[in-house]
Amino acid sequence: MISSKIKKVAKALWLLPAFLLWASFPPMGEWTDVLFALAPLLWLSRRRDVRSATRIWFANGFFYWFATLSWMPAIVKNGGPWPLVALGWAALSAYCALYFAAFGWITARYWTWVRAKTQGGAGSRGYGWRLVGLLAVEPIVWAGLEIVRSRLFGGFAWNQLGVAPVNGRLGAAAMLGGVYLVSALVVLVNGTIASIVERVFNPAAGKMRWVRLVETFGPLSIVGVVSYMSAIAALTPALLRSKRPSSMRVALLQRNFPCVFERERRRENPVAEYWRLMDVVEHAKPSLVVLPESALCEFGELDAEESMVFANRTMQSYGVPSMVAGGSRSENGKLFNSAALYSYRGPWRVSPSGDGRVSPQVQIYDKVHLVPFGEYIPGDKLIPALQKLAPVRSCTPGELKTLDMDDGAKLGVAICYEDTDSAQMRRLAEMGAEVLVFITNDNWFSNSEEAVQHSWHAVARAVETCLPVVRVGNSGVTGVVRPDGSASWLCGEDGRPLVDAAAAMCDEVHPGWSGYRTPYVRFGDKPLFAAFLLALALALVAPRFMPAPEFGIIEP
Repeated sequence: MISSKIKKVAKALWLLPAFLLWASFPPMGEWTDVLFALAPLLWLSRRRDVRSATRIWFANGFFYWFATLSWMPAIVKNGGPWPLVALGWAALSAYCALYFAAFGWITARYWTWVRAKTQGGAGSRGYGWRLVGLLAVEPIVWAGLEIVRSRLFGGFAWNQLGVAPVNGRLGAAAMLGGVYLVSALVVLVNGTIASIVERVFNPAAGKMRWVRLVETFGPLSIVGVVSYMSAIAALTPALLRSKRPSSMRVALLQRNFPCVFERERRRENPVAEYWRLMDVVEHAKPSLVVLPESALCEFGELDAEESMVFANRTMQSYGVPSMVAGGSRSENGKLFNSAALYSYRGPWRVSPSGDGRVSPQVQIYDKVHLVPFGEYIPGDKLIPALQKLAPVRSCTPGELKTLDMDDGAKLGVAICYEDTDSAQMRRLAEMGAEVLVFITNDNWFSNSEEAVQHSWHAVARAVETCLPVVRVGNSGVTGVVRPDGSASWLCGEDGRPLVDAAAAMCDEVHPGWSGYRTPYVRFGDKPLFAAFLLALALALVAPRFMPAPEFGIIEP
């Protein structure tokens, strides 16, 4: 009876990797845990049969994602329908766990074949395949599955493994291959730990000296080479930027206005609230003011008369030449979630009302990467009845473009969830963006850790593109991220990023050097995805066309 209880406890311990992985991200934020969290599961893939390994990987994936997405029920507190929220929480967790299961299935299948070759007397050839699994198959397959998850079915690019070390200032490799390359390096480190543990429990796994040396020092050499190349890639923009010491002062207004479900119950005077925040930063004489997503929805559409009047009065009253604000607009019966850049300098246009007033020029960016089940229901353009299920009507995607300031600087704007899409931010940098401006309205998930988790992705985008990032959240997190990943956040008295409160800050931003492109901006995910396809083919095809000798394998 005692032994059966011990076995049950031992089975529960297999969920420890999921806990450590969850602890690597906010709210705990112990990012170093990600460097060893997956080691037990990688060891498992090398020792268990394919079915049990796949099952345990899925269980860890579901537990991790269910805990990570624990901020989703916050929508219920803000007036969202709890049955749909609960269903979406469980379904999204299960969907993301499938990628864990796929990785477990692929790697366990590969290691079963390698184990058979080494135990079957294949000599050094079998151990060579073992090194291929450690140095290439495991890290590249994981990174490739993250890319697929970030693109497939609209993409869910949330909390890739590489996001944690990037926020720990150890993610310079993102300049070379994006956050996915950092994820691959993280898995490589975890795999090295798993190999060391495996040799302790099974000395035959590394009985050849050269195997032990390569398994231990090979991954360290790879990490060292990539780190050196990242340092070289970071040196060029630093030298170029020193030749162009231009800067701009940016004011960030975090108003914390209520989400769409609560707006009718909490009425405010938006002009008074924004001007109260402007009073805080007026002394800094900013050249650009940034308001969050949906900031001007209370004034109507972004290019409507009331919105133009508010922008004009605000910029003239505080002497600000430019302002970015989020809102919505419609055209030909289509609804867009948009951002506008209002310019006070330059040619003005006469007010449509014909009263002689002048309005600032406006450039509009329409959001490209929409949130499924939030801004649209899949298939709602074909079946219009589905559009009634969308919380804020069905939006239409726009076209990617940059917004030009009067001084010539190009802004790359991302709205809400778009800042998690590294491919889209890379394209903005490729189009000449010198500053990335992220505006979001995380008040849907107020009083939760969603805003802090979301802000970690802004750091990754800054390192990937080597561009400064200006981020304004309606309820937080608000701040400026420099190209090296260091950030200045709007913080509360406890020193933590301020959320669920209204405040403002002003900081200096140095636009990126428009002639420089990081390797990731130039090549994107294509090299890593091509390597993923090769590694996937190797892991799946090699066991079929190069069978190991027939003999019985004893599982631990």
